Amino acid sequence: MDDIDRAILRELQADGRIAYADLGPKVGLSASAARQRLQRLLDSRAVQVVGVTDPMAMGGQAMALLGIGVDGDPRAVADALAGHPAVVYSVFTSGGFDLFAEVVTPGPKDLLDFVNDVVRPIEGVREVRPFPYFGIHTHRFLWEVG
Repeated sequence: MDDIDRAILRELQADGRIAYADLGPKVGLSASAARQRLQRLLDSRAVQVVGVTDPMAMGGQAMALLGIGVDGDPRAVADALAGHPAVVYSVFTSGGFDLFAEVVTPGPKDLLDFVNDVVRPIEGVREVRPFPYFGIHTHRFLWEVG
């Protein structure tokens, strides 16, 4: 990945729907060269362009990152959580928790119910620590690309 690739990625972070006619000049290329560069990044799987929803705009009012301690295989717990619409994503960790899961619920009571009625009863769950966050604009996806 060179400086032009990184410039393309920075522009896409600012506006994922930017037209090639606008992207090219911003990164010092023609529109067709910018399209070819981006296509190469996509084909190599170095880059993935996706739509990201704002959970609060979609009706969620309570969000939390759940730190989950597991006795046994954390993959079984992640699989059990994967079927629940409240779960945005889960990730395995090598730190103080075996698994993190981000959840979005309609309200604080629903979050409490989800933790107590869905997560805690899953076989192998030893500990659940919710880290709730409330309010608008809680996510910032601005990874530095160089």
